[in-house]
Amino acid sequence: MLGRDLLAVLEDAGIEAAGLRRADLDVTDAAAVRAAVEGAAVVVNCAAWTDVDGAETAEDAATAVNGTGVRVLAAACADAGARLLHVSTDYVLPGDASEPYREDAETGPLNAYGRSKLAGERAVAELLPQDGYTVRTAWLYGEHGPNFVATMLKLAAQRDTLDVVDDQHGQPTWSRALAHRLVELGLAALAGRAPAGVYHGTASGRTTWFGLAREAYRLAGLDPERIRPTTSAAFVRPAARPAFSVLGHDRWAEAGLAPLADWREQLAEALATPEFTRLAAGAREGSTG
Repeated sequence: MLGRDLLAVLEDAGIEAAGLRRADLDVTDAAAVRAAVEGAAVVVNCAAWTDVDGAETAEDAATAVNGTGVRVLAAACADAGARLLHVSTDYVLPGDASEPYREDAETGPLNAYGRSKLAGERAVAELLPQDGYTVRTAWLYGEHGPNFVATMLKLAAQRDTLDVVDDQHGQPTWSRALAHRLVELGLAALAGRAPAGVYHGTASGRTTWFGLAREAYRLAGLDPERIRPTTSAAFVRPAARPAFSVLGHDRWAEAGLAPLADWREQLAEALATPEFTRLAAGAREGSTG
């Protein structure tokens, strides 16, 4: 989802880039990774084990990709003199705050997925103290992969009402907006304007999954009252989810960049794109509510 948007943004900007799929590159293969990054000025790591619940029973496999693979990639970038932009997650944080997490907030993952991603963050900080950039994102949705917004629109054609969790707080972030920000950060890094370290690549503002679903329905021309609030207790999952995933954006100023736009603005732009327009039309046509 993010990788395809990133390549499209780079192409639109006239920036030469090579995108490698999982079938093209095993990020745990040191020799292959070294060959892949040779000659690159900036490397963006969108590769990840993203099955949060699956990681609970396969933590070693998740860590191989999210931890060991990132260490291999960071070492290759260090040898090649390339900047590394590594995409991480809010799940490295404990999720028990009441104010937005600063970029230097103490980490404390609640689940195996979060622990695996934290291993990757630590590898970047250790091996690339001057050229490593960790960009944490959260609640990502976009045109090119399974995601919450698309699921809500598809379910609108199948169900009169939907119960959606209203006690988890976060920042829904459009993958295309994040892709633009990664390109901006990469250019700032090359120009020497962006200090290395952790940045938070999430939309401004905050909401809940319930709030996101209602706004998506409203923008799609559906009745938002069809979305009903419920609690996390009604949807027990193998992996614990953080209750509070609101991230602060103070460090963008150090790179000469403003925080990303408000989540509502991003969502409105996203729903105007072809795939979401198609899903919204299908939801209206098949709607029973």
